[in-house]
Amino acid sequence: MGLWSALDPVFIALYRITGYPVIDFFAGTFLIAFLTVVLGEFTISIAYRVNREHLKVLNSKMVSMHNRSLGALKSGNREKYKSSNKEANDAFGRVFFNAIALSAACLWPVFFALGWMQTRFIGIGFPIPFTGWEANYVVVFLAAYIICRILFGHLRPRLPYFKQVQRELDEHNKEAGKLESFADLITEKSKIGAARGH
Repeated sequence: MGLWSALDPVFIALYRITGYPVIDFFAGTFLIAFLTVVLGEFTISIAYRVNREHLKVLNSKMVSMHNRSLGALKSGNREKYKSSNKEANDAFGRVFFNAIALSAACLWPVFFALGWMQTRFIGIGFPIPFTGWEANYVVVFLAAYIICRILFGHLRPRLPYFKQVQRELDEHNKEAGKLESFADLITEKSKIGAARGH
């Protein structure tokens, strides 16, 4: 409870901007949601930077093995396709679970913010027109959080620290190489067939 008591004056100040309770509730919740997005993105950027080399190796292996499996499929080597595809799937699984872990790193501030909001706004609801339902602080916060996440996505390339992180992510994706698709394989076969037809 000591942590909430220490942070309460800081957070509640965001709810006293205009002096109009309803406007202040929505404005304050929006600001809290934006802070959680920024803090979550900062956390995920630290986790990414700490694990960058490991993630590069995993991504490169996934792309390489996937492309190798498609190459084997093109050449008709089913055994090589099966073994390469198995390794590509294993690499994809590792990349996928690392991505989930990184995503979880950006969500912890949400639970922290909702925990504080519960101490202040439990029992407060806003009627939703024509439904007979009420939106409590959780619904309002989550709606604000989604809007803030979209807004932050547009702002990220312009924010000093996050702009650098975005550049690193873009370089990381380039270094991993282009992931070929089955559509590429079908297109290539169609071109070969068309060339043979002429």
